[in-house]
Amino acid sequence: MKKPKILIVDDDRNLLELMVMRLEDAGFEPRGFDMEDGVVEEVSKNSYDLAILDLQLLKTDGITLMEEIHRVDPELPVVILTAHGSIESAVNAMQRGAYTYLTKPFDSRELIVQIERALKSRTLEEEVKRLKEMVRERYDFKNIIGKSQAMTILLQQMAQIATVDSSIFISGESGTGKELVARAIHMASSRKEKPFVEVNCAAIPENLFESELFGYEKGAFTGAVKKTRGYLAQADGGTLFLDEIGDMPLSVQAKLLRVLQEKRFQPLGSEQPVEVDFRLISATNKDLIHEVREGRFREDLFYRIHVIPLKIPPLRDRKDDIPLLVEHFICKFNEKMQKGVKKIAPRAMKKLLAHDWPGNVRELENVMEYAMAMCQGNTITDDLIIISRLPGVGILRPLKEERDAFERDYLTRLLRHTGGNVSKASEIAGKYRADFYSLLKKHNINPS
Repeated sequence: MKKPKILIVDDDRNLLELMVMRLEDAGFEPRGFDMEDGVVEEVSKNSYDLAILDLQLLKTDGITLMEEIHRVDPELPVVILTAHGSIESAVNAMQRGAYTYLTKPFDSRELIVQIERALKSRTLEEEVKRLKEMVRERYDFKNIIGKSQAMTILLQQMAQIATVDSSIFISGESGTGKELVARAIHMASSRKEKPFVEVNCAAIPENLFESELFGYEKGAFTGAVKKTRGYLAQADGGTLFLDEIGDMPLSVQAKLLRVLQEKRFQPLGSEQPVEVDFRLISATNKDLIHEVREGRFREDLFYRIHVIPLKIPPLRDRKDDIPLLVEHFICKFNEKMQKGVKKIAPRAMKKLLAHDWPGNVRELENVMEYAMAMCQGNTITDDLIIISRLPGVGILRPLKEERDAFERDYLTRLLRHTGGNVSKASEIAGKYRADFYSLLKKHNINPS
Protein backbone atom coordinates (compact mmCIF):
# COMPACT_ATOMS: atom_id res chain seq x y z
CA MET A 1 0.00 0.00 0.00
CA LYS A 2 1.33 3.43 -0.97
CA LYS A 3 2.36 5.59 1.99
CA PRO A 4 0.65 9.02 2.20
CA LYS A 5 3.15 11.80 1.39
CA ILE A 6 3.22 14.63 3.94
CA LEU A 7 4.87 18.03 3.37
CA ILE A 8 6.07 19.75 6.58
CA VAL A 9 7.31 23.37 6.78
CA ASP A 10 8.58 24.64 10.16
CA ASP A 11 11.58 26.88 10.96
CA ASP A 12 12.06 25.10 14.31
CA ARG A 13 14.52 22.40 13.19
CA ASN A 14 14.22 20.32 16.37
CA LEU A 15 10.42 20.17 16.11
CA LEU A 16 10.67 19.52 12.35
CA GLU A 17 12.99 16.51 12.87
CA LEU A 18 10.72 15.20 15.63
CA MET A 19 7.61 15.42 13.43
CA VAL A 20 9.40 13.69 10.52
CA MET A 21 10.48 10.88 12.85
CA ARG A 22 7.02 10.46 14.41
CA LEU A 23 5.26 10.43 11.05
CA GLU A 24 7.71 7.88 9.60
CA ASP A 25 7.02 5.65 12.60
CA ALA A 26 3.26 6.05 11.97
CA GLY A 27 3.58 4.82 8.38
CA PHE A 28 3.64 8.12 6.49
CA GLU A 29 6.22 9.45 4.04
CA PRO A 30 7.10 12.94 5.36
CA ARG A 31 9.39 15.51 3.77
CA GLY A 32 10.52 18.46 5.90
CA PHE A 33 11.52 22.04 5.00
CA ASP A 34 12.94 24.45 7.60
CA MET A 35 12.18 27.48 5.43
CA GLU A 36 9.55 28.41 2.88
CA ASP A 37 11.96 28.85 -0.05
CA GLY A 38 11.28 26.30 -2.79
CA VAL A 39 8.15 24.85 -1.13
CA VAL A 40 5.68 25.97 -3.79
CA GLU A 41 7.99 24.70 -6.54
CA GLU A 42 8.24 21.35 -4.70
CA VAL A 43 4.44 21.03 -4.62
CA SER A 44 4.22 21.85 -8.32
CA LYS A 45 6.72 19.08 -9.16
CA ASN A 46 5.62 16.37 -6.71
CA SER A 47 2.24 15.15 -5.50
CA TYR A 48 1.50 15.39 -1.78
CA ASP A 49 -1.47 14.14 0.23
CA LEU A 50 -1.29 16.74 3.03
CA ALA A 51 0.75 19.75 4.16
CA ILE A 52 1.66 20.84 7.70
CA LEU A 53 2.65 24.51 7.87
CA ASP A 54 3.90 26.59 10.79
CA LEU A 55 1.96 29.85 11.16
CA GLN A 56 5.08 31.96 11.84
CA LEU A 57 7.86 31.48 9.27
CA LEU A 58 11.02 33.49 8.61
CA LYS A 59 9.90 35.44 5.52
CA THR A 60 6.14 34.99 5.47
CA ASP A 61 3.32 33.34 7.40
CA GLY A 62 1.84 29.89 7.03
CA ILE A 63 -1.54 31.16 5.81
CA THR A 64 0.03 33.11 2.93
CA LEU A 65 2.17 30.08 2.04
CA MET A 66 -0.96 27.90 2.16
CA GLU A 67 -2.72 30.17 -0.34
CA GLU A 68 0.30 30.03 -2.69
CA ILE A 69 0.30 26.22 -2.44
CA HIS A 70 -3.44 26.11 -3.13
CA ARG A 71 -2.88 27.96 -6.41
CA VAL A 72 -0.83 24.93 -7.47
CA ASP A 73 -2.90 22.20 -5.73
CA PRO A 74 -6.31 23.59 -4.66
CA GLU A 75 -7.42 20.30 -3.07
CA LEU A 76 -4.40 19.76 -0.80
CA PRO A 77 -5.49 19.62 2.90
CA VAL A 78 -3.42 21.90 5.16
CA VAL A 79 -2.89 21.71 8.94
CA ILE A 80 -1.65 24.99 10.47
CA LEU A 81 0.65 24.89 13.51
CA THR A 82 0.65 27.91 15.76
CA ALA A 83 2.28 28.93 19.00
CA HIS A 84 -0.12 31.84 19.05
CA GLY A 85 -3.26 29.84 19.72
CA SER A 86 -5.80 32.59 19.65
CA ILE A 87 -9.28 31.90 18.39
CA GLU A 88 -8.80 34.73 15.90
CA SER A 89 -5.76 33.18 14.15
CA ALA A 90 -7.38 29.72 14.10
CA VAL A 91 -10.61 31.01 12.61
CA ASN A 92 -8.69 33.08 10.06
CA ALA A 93 -6.65 30.04 8.99
CA MET A 94 -9.75 27.85 8.49
CA GLN A 95 -11.72 30.59 6.76
CA ARG A 96 -8.90 30.96 4.24
CA GLY A 97 -8.68 27.26 3.44
CA ALA A 98 -6.96 25.29 6.21
CA TYR A 99 -8.43 21.91 7.13
CA THR A 100 -7.66 22.45 10.84
CA TYR A 101 -5.03 23.86 13.22
CA LEU A 102 -2.96 22.68 16.16
CA THR A 103 -1.56 24.82 18.97
CA LYS A 104 2.05 24.28 20.08
CA PRO A 105 3.04 22.40 22.10
CA PHE A 106 0.95 19.46 20.86
CA ASP A 107 0.98 15.73 21.43
CA SER A 108 2.29 13.65 18.51
CA ARG A 109 -0.73 11.36 18.77
CA GLU A 110 -3.05 14.35 18.33
CA LEU A 111 -1.13 15.38 15.20
CA ILE A 112 -1.47 11.88 13.72
CA VAL A 113 -5.20 11.79 14.51
CA GLN A 114 -5.72 15.11 12.73
CA ILE A 115 -3.66 13.92 9.73
CA GLU A 116 -5.72 10.71 9.46
CA ARG A 117 -8.97 12.68 9.65
CA ALA A 118 -7.83 15.10 6.97
CA LEU A 119 -6.72 12.27 4.66
CA LYS A 120 -10.01 10.42 5.17
CA SER A 121 -11.95 13.62 4.47
CA ARG A 122 -9.97 14.17 1.26
CA THR A 123 -10.60 10.58 0.14
CA LEU A 124 -14.34 11.02 0.71
CA GLU A 125 -14.36 14.35 -1.15
CA GLU A 126 -12.53 12.79 -4.09
CA GLU A 127 -14.99 9.87 -4.14
CA VAL A 128 -17.98 12.23 -4.06
CA LYS A 129 -16.41 14.28 -6.85
CA ARG A 130 -15.80 11.11 -8.89
CA LEU A 131 -19.36 9.89 -8.38
CA LYS A 132 -20.78 13.29 -9.31
CA GLU A 133 -18.70 13.29 -12.47
CA MET A 134 -19.96 9.78 -13.29
CA VAL A 135 -23.55 10.96 -12.80
CA ARG A 136 -22.91 14.02 -15.00
CA GLU A 137 -21.42 11.84 -17.73
CA ARG A 138 -24.22 9.28 -17.52
CA TYR A 139 -26.98 11.87 -17.65
CA ASP A 140 -25.32 14.27 -20.05
CA PHE A 141 -27.40 15.22 -23.09
CA LYS A 142 -24.88 13.38 -25.29
CA ASN A 143 -25.94 10.11 -23.66
CA ILE A 144 -29.50 10.53 -24.88
CA ILE A 145 -29.03 8.58 -28.09
CA GLY A 146 -30.69 9.73 -31.28
CA LYS A 147 -30.17 11.76 -34.45
CA SER A 148 -33.67 11.44 -35.89
CA GLN A 149 -35.64 14.63 -36.43
CA ALA A 150 -37.91 13.83 -33.47
CA MET A 151 -34.98 13.38 -31.07
CA THR A 152 -33.11 16.41 -32.44
CA ILE A 153 -36.15 18.57 -31.66
CA LEU A 154 -36.48 16.99 -28.20
CA LEU A 155 -32.81 17.65 -27.35
CA GLN A 156 -33.09 21.26 -28.53
CA GLN A 157 -36.14 21.74 -26.29
CA MET A 158 -34.33 20.17 -23.33
CA ALA A 159 -31.35 22.49 -23.76
CA GLN A 160 -33.65 25.52 -23.81
CA ILE A 161 -35.74 24.63 -20.77
CA ALA A 162 -32.90 23.35 -18.56
CA THR A 163 -31.82 26.92 -17.77
CA VAL A 164 -35.26 28.11 -16.66
CA ASP A 165 -37.02 27.10 -13.46
CA SER A 166 -40.55 26.43 -14.72
CA SER A 167 -42.40 23.14 -14.12
CA ILE A 168 -41.90 20.52 -16.81
CA PHE A 169 -44.37 17.84 -17.86
CA ILE A 170 -42.92 14.82 -19.70
CA SER A 171 -45.25 12.48 -21.54
CA GLY A 172 -44.39 9.29 -23.34
CA GLU A 173 -45.03 5.57 -23.40
CA SER A 174 -43.42 3.17 -20.94
CA GLY A 175 -39.79 2.51 -21.77
CA THR A 176 -39.15 5.71 -23.74
CA GLY A 177 -36.74 7.13 -21.14
CA LYS A 178 -38.74 9.73 -19.20
CA GLU A 179 -36.53 9.41 -16.11
CA LEU A 180 -33.35 9.75 -18.21
CA VAL A 181 -34.70 12.97 -19.75
CA ALA A 182 -35.69 14.33 -16.33
CA ARG A 183 -32.25 13.63 -14.84
CA ALA A 184 -30.47 15.13 -17.85
CA ILE A 185 -32.48 18.34 -17.48
CA HIS A 186 -31.63 18.47 -13.76
CA MET A 187 -27.92 17.92 -14.43
CA ALA A 188 -27.92 20.77 -16.98
CA SER A 189 -29.74 23.18 -14.64
CA SER A 190 -28.51 25.57 -11.96
CA ARG A 191 -29.82 23.07 -9.37
CA LYS A 192 -27.46 20.26 -10.44
CA GLU A 193 -25.46 20.34 -7.18
CA LYS A 194 -28.66 19.84 -5.17
CA PRO A 195 -30.73 16.64 -4.83
CA PHE A 196 -32.69 14.97 -7.60
CA VAL A 197 -35.52 13.19 -5.80
CA GLU A 198 -37.48 10.64 -7.81
CA VAL A 199 -40.94 9.53 -6.65
CA ASN A 200 -42.73 6.70 -8.44
CA CYS A 201 -46.34 7.60 -7.74
CA ALA A 202 -47.60 4.24 -9.03
CA ALA A 203 -45.50 2.33 -6.47
CA ILE A 204 -46.75 4.04 -3.28
CA PRO A 205 -49.87 2.61 -1.57
CA GLU A 206 -52.62 5.24 -1.27
CA ASN A 207 -52.69 5.07 2.54
CA LEU A 208 -48.94 5.84 2.72
CA PHE A 209 -48.74 8.50 0.03
CA GLU A 210 -49.21 11.54 2.25
CA SER A 211 -46.64 10.46 4.88
CA GLU A 212 -44.09 9.58 2.17
CA LEU A 213 -44.52 12.91 0.41
CA PHE A 214 -44.81 15.29 3.38
CA GLY A 215 -42.91 13.40 6.07
CA TYR A 216 -44.06 13.16 9.67
CA GLU A 217 -43.23 13.92 13.27
CA LYS A 218 -42.56 11.24 15.86
CA GLY A 219 -45.88 9.96 17.21
CA ALA A 220 -47.93 11.41 14.34
CA PHE A 221 -49.59 8.02 13.87
CA THR A 222 -49.19 4.42 15.00
CA GLY A 223 -45.77 3.25 13.88
CA ALA A 224 -44.26 6.75 13.59
CA VAL A 225 -41.39 5.98 15.96
CA LYS A 226 -39.12 8.77 14.72
CA LYS A 227 -39.24 12.03 12.81
CA THR A 228 -38.95 11.36 9.07
CA ARG A 229 -38.31 13.80 6.21
CA GLY A 230 -40.61 13.33 3.25
CA TYR A 231 -39.78 13.62 -0.43
CA LEU A 232 -40.69 17.33 -0.52
CA ALA A 233 -38.14 18.22 2.18
CA GLN A 234 -35.50 15.99 0.59
CA ALA A 235 -35.89 17.83 -2.74
CA ASP A 236 -35.41 21.31 -1.22
CA GLY A 237 -33.09 23.33 -3.45
CA GLY A 238 -33.10 20.64 -6.13
CA THR A 239 -35.53 18.86 -8.42
CA LEU A 240 -38.60 16.81 -7.49
CA PHE A 241 -39.44 14.25 -10.18
CA LEU A 242 -42.96 12.84 -9.84
CA ASP A 243 -43.02 9.85 -12.17
CA GLU A 244 -46.41 8.36 -13.10
CA ILE A 245 -48.14 11.39 -11.58
CA GLY A 246 -51.38 10.20 -13.16
CA ASP A 247 -51.53 7.53 -10.43
CA MET A 248 -51.45 10.06 -7.60
CA PRO A 249 -54.60 9.81 -5.41
CA LEU A 250 -57.04 12.74 -5.73
CA SER A 251 -56.75 13.50 -2.01
CA VAL A 252 -52.99 14.00 -2.35
CA GLN A 253 -53.35 15.96 -5.60
CA ALA A 254 -55.20 18.72 -3.73
CA LYS A 255 -52.44 18.98 -1.12
CA LEU A 256 -49.67 18.96 -3.74
CA LEU A 257 -51.43 21.82 -5.55
CA ARG A 258 -51.37 23.85 -2.35
CA VAL A 259 -47.63 23.20 -1.91
CA LEU A 260 -46.94 24.36 -5.47
CA GLN A 261 -48.96 27.53 -4.86
CA GLU A 262 -47.62 28.43 -1.40
CA LYS A 263 -44.11 26.89 -1.50
CA ARG A 264 -44.65 25.46 1.96
CA PHE A 265 -46.18 22.41 3.65
CA GLN A 266 -46.75 20.84 7.06
CA PRO A 267 -45.39 17.39 7.89
CA LEU A 268 -47.96 15.05 9.47
CA GLY A 269 -48.25 15.73 13.19
CA SER A 270 -46.52 19.12 12.96
CA GLU A 271 -48.00 22.57 13.48
CA GLN A 272 -44.99 24.34 11.96
CA PRO A 273 -45.00 24.99 8.19
CA VAL A 274 -41.83 24.12 6.29
CA GLU A 275 -40.65 26.40 3.49
CA VAL A 276 -39.57 24.50 0.40
CA ASP A 277 -37.98 25.40 -2.93
CA PHE A 278 -37.73 22.84 -5.71
CA ARG A 279 -38.18 22.55 -9.45
CA LEU A 280 -41.00 20.16 -10.36
CA ILE A 281 -40.68 17.70 -13.21
CA SER A 282 -43.59 15.30 -13.62
CA ALA A 283 -44.14 12.46 -16.05
CA THR A 284 -46.78 9.96 -17.07
CA ASN A 285 -47.66 7.51 -19.80
CA LYS A 286 -51.35 8.27 -19.35
CA ASP A 287 -53.47 10.75 -21.28
CA LEU A 288 -53.93 13.28 -18.47
CA ILE A 289 -56.49 15.30 -20.42
CA HIS A 290 -58.63 12.15 -20.57
CA GLU A 291 -57.99 11.56 -16.85
CA VAL A 292 -59.17 15.12 -16.11
CA ARG A 293 -62.37 14.55 -18.12
CA GLU A 294 -62.99 11.29 -16.26
CA GLY A 295 -62.55 13.06 -12.91
CA ARG A 296 -59.45 11.08 -11.93
CA PHE A 297 -57.06 14.05 -12.11
CA ARG A 298 -57.59 17.61 -10.92
CA GLU A 299 -57.86 20.16 -13.72
CA ASP A 300 -56.24 22.92 -11.65
CA LEU A 301 -53.25 20.69 -10.85
CA PHE A 302 -52.96 19.70 -14.51
CA TYR A 303 -52.49 23.33 -15.54
CA ARG A 304 -50.06 23.92 -12.66
CA ILE A 305 -47.73 21.07 -13.72
CA HIS A 306 -48.28 21.38 -17.50
CA VAL A 307 -46.25 24.61 -17.91
CA ILE A 308 -43.60 23.27 -20.30
CA PRO A 309 -44.71 20.04 -22.01
CA LEU A 310 -42.16 17.59 -23.45
CA LYS A 311 -43.27 14.57 -25.45
CA ILE A 312 -40.80 11.70 -25.92
CA PRO A 313 -41.45 9.91 -29.21
CA PRO A 314 -41.93 6.11 -29.15
CA LEU A 315 -39.17 4.04 -30.72
CA ARG A 316 -41.43 2.93 -33.61
CA ASP A 317 -41.59 6.60 -34.69
CA ARG A 318 -37.80 7.01 -34.73
CA LYS A 319 -36.47 3.77 -36.14
CA ASP A 320 -33.60 5.70 -37.72
CA ASP A 321 -32.14 5.79 -34.21
CA ILE A 322 -32.11 2.00 -33.75
CA PRO A 323 -28.61 1.49 -35.29
CA LEU A 324 -27.20 4.18 -32.96
CA LEU A 325 -28.92 2.62 -29.96
CA VAL A 326 -27.63 -0.83 -30.92
CA GLU A 327 -24.08 0.51 -31.15
CA HIS A 328 -24.52 2.13 -27.72
CA PHE A 329 -25.79 -1.12 -26.15
CA ILE A 330 -22.96 -3.15 -27.69
CA CYS A 331 -20.43 -0.78 -26.05
CA LYS A 332 -22.33 -0.81 -22.76
CA PHE A 333 -22.62 -4.59 -22.50
CA ASN A 334 -19.08 -5.19 -23.78
CA GLU A 335 -17.87 -3.26 -20.74
CA LYS A 336 -20.35 -4.87 -18.36
CA MET A 337 -19.82 -8.46 -19.58
CA GLN A 338 -16.12 -8.16 -20.46
CA LYS A 339 -16.79 -9.12 -24.08
CA GLY A 340 -15.35 -8.11 -27.43
CA VAL A 341 -18.40 -7.96 -29.68
CA LYS A 342 -17.67 -5.59 -32.56
CA LYS A 343 -20.76 -5.53 -34.76
CA ILE A 344 -24.23 -6.79 -35.57
CA ALA A 345 -24.97 -8.77 -38.72
CA PRO A 346 -27.14 -7.08 -41.42
CA ARG A 347 -29.91 -9.71 -41.09
CA ALA A 348 -29.98 -9.18 -37.32
CA MET A 349 -30.28 -5.41 -37.80
CA LYS A 350 -33.04 -5.94 -40.35
CA LYS A 351 -34.91 -8.00 -37.76
CA LEU A 352 -34.61 -5.19 -35.21
CA LEU A 353 -35.80 -2.55 -37.72
CA ALA A 354 -38.86 -4.64 -38.63
CA HIS A 355 -40.17 -4.78 -35.04
CA ASP A 356 -42.56 -2.09 -33.70
CA TRP A 357 -41.08 -2.06 -30.17
CA PRO A 358 -44.16 -1.68 -27.93
CA GLY A 359 -41.78 -1.65 -24.95
CA ASN A 360 -39.67 1.04 -26.63
CA VAL A 361 -35.96 1.56 -25.76
CA ARG A 362 -36.24 -0.57 -22.62
CA GLU A 363 -37.43 -3.53 -24.71
CA LEU A 364 -34.60 -3.01 -27.23
CA GLU A 365 -32.07 -2.89 -24.40
CA ASN A 366 -33.37 -6.21 -23.00
CA VAL A 367 -33.16 -7.84 -26.46
CA MET A 368 -29.60 -6.57 -26.90
CA GLU A 369 -28.55 -7.71 -23.43
CA TYR A 370 -29.70 -11.26 -24.23
CA ALA A 371 -27.95 -11.19 -27.62
CA MET A 372 -24.70 -9.94 -26.06
CA ALA A 373 -24.84 -12.55 -23.29
CA MET A 374 -25.31 -15.39 -25.78
CA CYS A 375 -22.89 -14.14 -28.44
CA GLN A 376 -19.80 -16.39 -28.73
CA GLY A 377 -17.89 -14.47 -31.40
CA ASN A 378 -17.46 -10.83 -32.35
CA THR A 379 -20.72 -10.52 -34.36
CA ILE A 380 -24.34 -10.63 -33.23
CA THR A 381 -26.21 -12.88 -35.65
CA ASP A 382 -29.94 -12.88 -36.39
CA ASP A 383 -30.57 -16.11 -34.41
CA LEU A 384 -29.53 -14.20 -31.25
CA ILE A 385 -32.24 -11.56 -31.73
CA ILE A 386 -35.10 -13.03 -29.73
CA ILE A 387 -38.12 -10.74 -29.72
CA SER A 388 -41.00 -11.73 -27.44
CA ARG A 389 -44.40 -11.19 -28.98
CA LEU A 390 -47.27 -11.24 -26.51
CA PRO A 391 -50.48 -12.38 -28.22
CA GLY A 392 -53.20 -9.74 -28.21
CA VAL A 393 -50.98 -7.19 -26.50
CA GLY A 394 -49.98 -3.94 -28.11
CA ILE A 395 -48.32 -1.32 -25.95
CA LEU A 396 -47.53 -2.64 -22.48
CA ARG A 397 -49.39 -0.84 -19.71
CA PRO A 398 -48.26 -0.08 -16.16
CA LEU A 399 -48.90 -2.77 -13.53
CA LYS A 400 -51.71 -0.77 -11.86
CA GLU A 401 -53.63 -0.46 -15.12
CA GLU A 402 -53.18 -4.16 -15.88
CA ARG A 403 -54.32 -5.06 -12.35
CA ASP A 404 -57.40 -2.83 -12.60
CA ALA A 405 -58.30 -4.29 -15.99
CA PHE A 406 -57.97 -7.82 -14.58
CA GLU A 407 -60.13 -6.96 -11.54
CA ARG A 408 -62.84 -5.42 -13.73
CA ASP A 409 -62.91 -8.42 -16.06
CA TYR A 410 -62.84 -10.91 -13.17
CA LEU A 411 -65.74 -9.23 -11.34
CA THR A 412 -67.83 -9.04 -14.51
CA ARG A 413 -67.32 -12.73 -15.32
CA LEU A 414 -67.94 -13.73 -11.69
CA LEU A 415 -71.28 -11.87 -11.53
CA ARG A 416 -72.28 -13.34 -14.87
CA HIS A 417 -71.49 -16.80 -13.49
CA THR A 418 -73.55 -16.25 -10.31
CA GLY A 419 -76.41 -14.52 -12.11
CA GLY A 420 -75.76 -11.27 -10.20
CA ASN A 421 -75.86 -12.97 -6.77
CA VAL A 422 -73.44 -10.83 -4.75
CA SER A 423 -73.38 -13.16 -1.73
CA LYS A 424 -72.40 -16.14 -3.85
CA ALA A 425 -69.90 -14.09 -5.89
CA SER A 426 -68.17 -12.69 -2.78
CA GLU A 427 -67.94 -16.21 -1.32
CA ILE A 428 -66.24 -17.53 -4.49
CA ALA A 429 -63.91 -14.54 -4.52
CA GLY A 430 -63.00 -15.08 -0.87
CA LYS A 431 -64.14 -11.56 0.07
CA TYR A 432 -66.46 -10.12 2.67
CA ARG A 433 -69.65 -8.73 1.10
CA ALA A 434 -68.72 -5.17 2.16
CA ASP A 435 -65.30 -5.48 0.54
CA PHE A 436 -66.85 -7.01 -2.57
CA TYR A 437 -69.29 -4.09 -2.84
CA SER A 438 -66.32 -1.70 -2.51
CA LEU A 439 -64.66 -3.39 -5.48
CA LEU A 440 -67.87 -3.11 -7.52
CA LYS A 441 -68.11 0.58 -6.64
CA LYS A 442 -64.43 1.13 -7.52
CA HIS A 443 -64.99 -0.28 -11.01
CA ASN A 444 -68.52 1.20 -11.40
CA ILE A 445 -70.09 -2.26 -11.90
CA ASN A 446 -73.80 -2.82 -11.32
CA PRO A 447 -74.41 -6.37 -9.96
CA SER A 448 -77.60 -6.71 -11.98
